[in-house]
Parts: sequence; structure tokens; C-alpha cells
Amino acid sequence: MKDIASARIDSLEDRLVALSHRIHAHPEIAWQETNASAWVAAELAGVGFNVETNLCGLPTAFAATVGSGSLHLGICAEYDALPGLGHACGHNIIAAAAVGTAAALAPVVDALDITLTVFGTPAEEGGGGKIELLDGGAFHGVHAAMMVHPGPLDVSRAEPYAVSHSKIRYRGKASHAGAYPERGINAADAFTVAQVAIGLLRQQLESGVRVHGVVTSGGEAPNAIPEVTEGRWYVRAGSLADLAVLEAKVRRCFEAGALSTGCELEIEAESKPYAEFATNEAILDLYVANAIALGRTFTSSGPDMRMNRASTDMGNVSQMLPAIHPYIGIESLPAVNHQREFAAACITAAADRAVLDAAKAMAHTCIDLAADSRLRARLISRGAARLSPNGPGIPLEMESVDVS
Repeated sequence: MKDIASARIDSLEDRLVALSHRIHAHPEIAWQETNASAWVAAELAGVGFNVETNLCGLPTAFAATVGSGSLHLGICAEYDALPGLGHACGHNIIAAAAVGTAAALAPVVDALDITLTVFGTPAEEGGGGKIELLDGGAFHGVHAAMMVHPGPLDVSRAEPYAVSHSKIRYRGKASHAGAYPERGINAADAFTVAQVAIGLLRQQLESGVRVHGVVTSGGEAPNAIPEVTEGRWYVRAGSLADLAVLEAKVRRCFEAGALSTGCELEIEAESKPYAEFATNEAILDLYVANAIALGRTFTSSGPDMRMNRASTDMGNVSQMLPAIHPYIGIESLPAVNHQREFAAACITAAADRAVLDAAKAMAHTCIDLAADSRLRARLISRGAARLSPNGPGIPLEMESVDVS
């Protein structure tokens, strides 16, 4: 079956690469992925999937399903771009690889006794699309989920920070900066104070946490005291519990800006916080073995592998059901994710090869999951327990399954 799956993906190489390049050429930011979501959904419908659009009321989300087997596997497709940088995180590769996996497995879902669903998940870049889908019940009944993300190198394990995304707004009072400055309340000064406070706070933070952001609106004219200033800020920590502690400290820094200037402060969450990742070791072992068999080589140390620390709303999925989120290299170094040079690298020959290899590795892993009776039974049992009204299900720490 693995040979059949690989041959199927190879036969679709031109279509998969064309899809990747088309999404790359038409970048759409979070919640605005109208074209990309439609293109991916159309490709899946063309290989026999039943597509439900407007999933959970989200216009650019969908679920495409084939089969009715007892083991339900999910593949997550991302396709949003970065503001100003286009596809500098390679979500075009993710989407095309998901389609390739689906196309390879569609003809054999009955033989494998699986149900396969590809989830079109918008707004990974700060909007938390997967969290909205989780809350809406889209993943109800799914036993395991996976996706593959591009990076400079192949790295097996996702170890992302938990992260919160916030919009910050200060409201002051405008006035003529030359004639009547004393009658103004300077909202730009409030941001300056807050950023100085955050900078001083860093000396007392645990190593590895991150606090960073941008001012998106700092005033309108140099001769007017800025009345309203706005920014977007991310706070990252090793876990949701650590994040809650860190967020309280950062909030006090923003409050200091308001207190010192007399401005009003508004803090608005852009999405629910992204969680840390709970890797299913048994599924990851299968993926790594399949990727190595395809000729991929994994990196386990060094600064160039740190894309695996990048926050993702797939972490929230992993907290609810067994999941993996490995990274596939596109030979981009020295360019790394969220650089324009990385965006350019996402349509090179190496990136196109990553689309095919990621699709094959995921398809082969799904075949292994379906064929391994012990792991299959474990996943189905855990899914039933998770959905039981009598309890929360099997603890995640029990998910390191020995399948030997």
C-alpha cells in the first residue's frame, strides 16, 4: 500500500506543485484565505472527498472527508500568509502536502478501514483557527491528527512555546504639540513607558521566554499630541501555566504606561492562547521511520533547528487528541522562516520535493496506524474515553505507547 500511495503522489506531482505555487503567488492573511481555501477544497473534491465548507461558521475553514472506517484520522492544512511577508512560513507547502496525502489514501480507505478528514484550518498566524474549530466540535470523533510544517531543516519534534496574542490600545487626548502641549495626553508616550518597562522586566524573566511586539499606529502628525496608539504584542512561555504568570507581569508594564501618562488602556485578545505541544511518541516514531525511508535526514541540535519552538495552534489540537507536527526541510539556509528569503525558497525545487516527501511520509504513517492493531485499538479506545460523559478520557501522559 505504501508503494501504491507513493506512486499515486508521484503521478500527481504536477498538480500538487502547481497548487503550492498558486497559493504562494496569491498570499492571503489570516481569516481572508478565500482563494486558497477554495483551491484546496476543490482539489480534494476532485479526488473523491465530501467537502463541507464554512466549517463551524468560519468562511475559510472546511472539512473534507472520505471513507467510513472505525479509525478516524485527521490531516490539518494551513494556507494563511504573513502580513507584508507573503508565504514566508511556507503554508503553501503544508496545504499541498495535505492534498497529496489525501489523494494517495482516498482509493484505499476502505481496505484500511479508516475515515480520513482533511481540515482546512485558517488563521494559524495569530488568529487561532484550529482553536475555533476545536471549540466548535470540528474534531469530534477524530482519533489522531497530523500535519507537516516546512523549515530550514528536517526536525521531528514540535516543542512550541505557549503564546498569547494581544492588541494594545492607549487612548489619550489630542492637542497642538507646539501651542498647547499641556492640554494633551500623549498616547505615544504611554507605549514608550510600557516598552521601557518590558525591557527592564527581561532581566528577571526565566531564560527562554519571549515578549515581543510592534506598534501599529503611533500617531497621525508630529504637531499633534497622539490621541490613540495601537500595537500587537505576543507573550510566549513553555506552558499555558507559565504563560499565565508571565502575562500578569507584562500587563503591569502596559498599566505603567497608562498610569504615568494618564491614558486609558485597552487590552484585547486576538485569539485564545496557543498551548504547548503534547507529542504522541508512537505516531512520531512511525513518521520518522517513514521519512527516513524516503531519504530524509533529521537534525536534533543547533540553532538552525529552532523552528520547532515556533508557537502553533496545533498545540491546542494535541492537548485534545494524539497528534504530531514534524518539520520538513526545504534547504533554505541561511534563510529561515518569516524572512522574505524564506518565502522565495518555498517555491524552489527543494520545496517542491518537500511537498511530495511530506505527503508520502504522512500517507505511509496513516497506513502504519491503520495496520498496527495494538496502536489502532489504543487510539480508538482513547477516543471513546475522551468523548465519554463520565470522564475526561485517558491522560495525555499515557500516550507514549510501546507498539513493539
